[in-house]
Amino acid sequence: MRNSYTHEVILPAGETSGKPTAPAFAALAQILKRPGSAILRYGLVIILLWIGGMKFTAYEAAGIAPMAIHSPLMSWVYDLLGERNFSNLIGVVEITLGLGIALRQLAPLVSGIASLLSVGMFLTTLSFLFTTPGWEPTLGGFPGLSALPGQFLLKDIVLLGAAVLTASEAFAAVPERRARVEQTVSATSAER
Repeated sequence: MRNSYTHEVILPAGETSGKPTAPAFAALAQILKRPGSAILRYGLVIILLWIGGMKFTAYEAAGIAPMAIHSPLMSWVYDLLGERNFSNLIGVVEITLGLGIALRQLAPLVSGIASLLSVGMFLTTLSFLFTTPGWEPTLGGFPGLSALPGQFLLKDIVLLGAAVLTASEAFAAVPERRARVEQTVSATSAER
């Protein structure tokens, strides 16, 4: 007579908002969390580096000019620097933030700060939705958005969420600082 055994694996149920999660979905969530976070973080990095690099072209400088001119937050900088220098400055900021966010494994605090600064940047660009003429009159105005700036800026809602999430994740990875206790031994007490 052969004995047969069944080995049952019970995965811990995950908790989300106080509600239990089915074990299979909790396991799937854990599997997807790491690559999802990495794709979100480094996708944000690629976008910031790419768009930041484009800011050094005349094409991109001319493209952002209408948004900068109509923005109460940015128009004064645009007036002070001019079209190309303004665009170059924005490019430097975007590239710097992208590189900072990319440093998550080496310097999580730097990455968290860069992500938080990106939140401010995306909130600023989203404000262009309200300051730059862009509601399409042939669609009846609000909520019909023109391709530029409206539909062009909508992506910043997702980028804003990515920046918030990467900031949270990076700050959670900052190691705890422990107080260093140094012992000082004087030369005279060491001789005794």
